[in-house]
Amino acid sequence: MVTTRRYILVLLFKIFDAAVVAGSLLVAAVVFSDSIAATSLAEFLALRISVRNLVVFAAAILLWLFLSRSFGLYESKRLSRRNEAIDVLKATTLTTTILFAAGVFFHSKTASPLFLAAFWLMSTLTVVLSRWILRFVLQEIRLRGRNVRHILIVGTNPRALQFADSLRANPALGYRVLGFVDREWPGIGGFQGTDSPLLCDFDGFLDFIRHKVVDEVVIVLPIKSLYPEASRIAALCEEQGITTHVLSNLFELKRTRPFAEPLSVDSLITLPARPPRIFALAVKRLMDIVVSLICIVICAPIFLIAAVLIKLTSRGPIWFVQTRVGLNKRLISVYKFRTMVVDAEQKQIEIEHMNEANGPVFKIKNDPRINTVGKFLRKTSIDELPQLFNVLKGDMSLVGPRPLPVRDYRGFEKDWQRRRFSIRPGITCLWQVSGRSSIQFDRWMELDMEYIDHWSVWLDLQILVRTIPAVLKGSGAA
Repeated sequence: MVTTRRYILVLLFKIFDAAVVAGSLLVAAVVFSDSIAATSLAEFLALRISVRNLVVFAAAILLWLFLSRSFGLYESKRLSRRNEAIDVLKATTLTTTILFAAGVFFHSKTASPLFLAAFWLMSTLTVVLSRWILRFVLQEIRLRGRNVRHILIVGTNPRALQFADSLRANPALGYRVLGFVDREWPGIGGFQGTDSPLLCDFDGFLDFIRHKVVDEVVIVLPIKSLYPEASRIAALCEEQGITTHVLSNLFELKRTRPFAEPLSVDSLITLPARPPRIFALAVKRLMDIVVSLICIVICAPIFLIAAVLIKLTSRGPIWFVQTRVGLNKRLISVYKFRTMVVDAEQKQIEIEHMNEANGPVFKIKNDPRINTVGKFLRKTSIDELPQLFNVLKGDMSLVGPRPLPVRDYRGFEKDWQRRRFSIRPGITCLWQVSGRSSIQFDRWMELDMEYIDHWSVWLDLQILVRTIPAVLKGSGAA
């Protein structure tokens, strides 16, 4: 279950480990190298950097990263602290041993026993302590319900129960088992004797994933007898953009073990909802953070002016916070400058008959609820600037399908349109730069699908560039 967050975390781990190895080598060289015993740190940095030392540093870093990966220190598994410390000890010891052997072979005075002993001690302690601290922090975050993935298990056989129990026994994994899906079968009596909830049968599966937050589905069904049902469920998940997994040991072999992505007591064959462009997604998230921070700083005067104008021209709060549907149908609070009267959402019921948009969305060109400065804020899209804070929080992205109100989502009739919720919503998108409110709803959804299917960092950059003239022209704003 590789996610963008995990990819970024592993990348940071590798960068940190490289810095630890380099730092350990540097300190060991300054403190214990006989040849520079009388040399200060400043003199060492100024004089002792040579091609040989750079080669030693680079070789040690690359060797450490290679061995760490070989010992599984970057894999998606939660080892006990003791086991992880042992793996780190193996990696640092083997790295030190190889450096010592290389030093003997090349007659290098740099790799003296004291130098290598200091390097081994510092690198081992620093890496072990850093991993323990990070593990503790991540566990506390997950135990408090943050960064949790919601899993639905299809099947109620012993393997499904064992898989669910393994996830529940390890809350630090960050997975919450919603429950099970299955039909009546001779062995279901054993399942009903447990505390595990049976949420629906196969016929009710589609309705469940339509209205509930489901990040991933794990299929644990007997392939021989229930292949049609498993295939249909996988197809429904694909249609709505939900990642699907299948337990890899389909044939319950005793000796031969399939190789797949590891998770807890078993491994999974993954059917991703979209191409797993992990590096590109990591770049996208980094771009979101950097650009949103820069824009918040640059737009601070605009924030202040807009807030003053709203406060001077109408009663009520400056901000309008609306619950909308976000990634995988999670409800998020989206921030905007208030452009309407305070009770605008309640008054919408009274003017539903005036809706000018087709489909489930609600749009009126000259909405009577808009306040004095609201029309200007909407025309210039200044009302949406506070969503930069949503981007910074991670609820939204700079580019992605627009987050829709709960009222609009409930009006969806075609399941393929729900796939738009399989990625993080954004401030701008293809719909935003192609006419916005002037576009028919079905075409809007097609543009969202086009964005998902052809997404790349380059496409995001193109959309961001195209957004600027679209905003200045006020194209399709309402």
